[in-house]
Amino acid sequence: MNEELLFSLMVDLHLEGERQGPGSSEETLRALAHSRLDTSSSLEVADIGCGTGASTLVLARNLPNSQITAVDLFPAFLDVLARRAEKDGVSNRIKGIEGSMDCLPFTEESFDLIWSEGAIYNIGFKKGIELWKPFLKIGGVLAVSEIMWLHPNPPTEIREHWEAEYPEIATAPEKIKSLEAAGYDLLGYSVLPPSNWITNYYAPTESRIPKFSARHVGVQEVEELIAMERQEAKLYEQYQNWFSYGFYVVVKR
Repeated sequence: MNEELLFSLMVDLHLEGERQGPGSSEETLRALAHSRLDTSSSLEVADIGCGTGASTLVLARNLPNSQITAVDLFPAFLDVLARRAEKDGVSNRIKGIEGSMDCLPFTEESFDLIWSEGAIYNIGFKKGIELWKPFLKIGGVLAVSEIMWLHPNPPTEIREHWEAEYPEIATAPEKIKSLEAAGYDLLGYSVLPPSNWITNYYAPTESRIPKFSARHVGVQEVEELIAMERQEAKLYEQYQNWFSYGFYVVVKR
C-alpha cells in the first residue's frame, strides 16, 4: 500500500479515537508517580507522538504549573488536541507542533520531562532514547512506553509477526539495559494490562470501522487496512500473555 495513502487512512480511522494506541489515564498517572517529580513545580514538558492528546491532557491536569509542547506528525491529530485542551481549560499551557520525532526543533537541555506513549517504535527505541536525551536537562526524566515480550521464547506465530513488524521488540531487562547504556537510570517500570489494549484501544477502533468503511466504499486499501487492524487485535487476544507495552521511567545522568 502507498505509504502516504496508508497514513491518510490511518488518521481518518483513528481521528475520533480518544487514543491511537493502548494505554489509560491510570497508567499515565502511574508512570508520572514513578518520575518522582514535584508536580506542583514549573516544568517544561514535551509529549512526543502525542496523537489526539490523551496523555497530554492527563499531564496538563496533573502538572498544573507546567508548559507542555505536544509533537505529532499529523496536524489533524493536533487540531483535535487543541479543541480538547480548550474544553479542558488547559489550552494556554499546551503548544502543538507538527513535526517528526526524529527531527525535533528543540535546544539542548530544554525539558524537565519528555513523555512518549506507544510512539517511539516509529523511529526505533534505541534511536529515540539517544536522539531525545540532549533535550533533557541533567536530572530530567524520560517516560516512554514500548512494545515488549513479557516472557522469553514466545510462540512462533507471534514471534515471527513482531520480529517482522518491529525487530527491536525485546524483554524488559533488555530494554532497561539499553536505557542504562544510553545514560539513564531507572526510576520505575510498569506493564500495561489487557484492558488498556482491548477496552481502551481495540474495541473502540472496531466500533469506528463501519463508518470508516462507509466513507470509503469500494476502496481496496481501506479493506486491507481494516484487515490489518483486525488481525492485530486477534493476535493480541490470542497471545496477550506474551507481549504488552512496558512503561519505562528513567532519569538522565
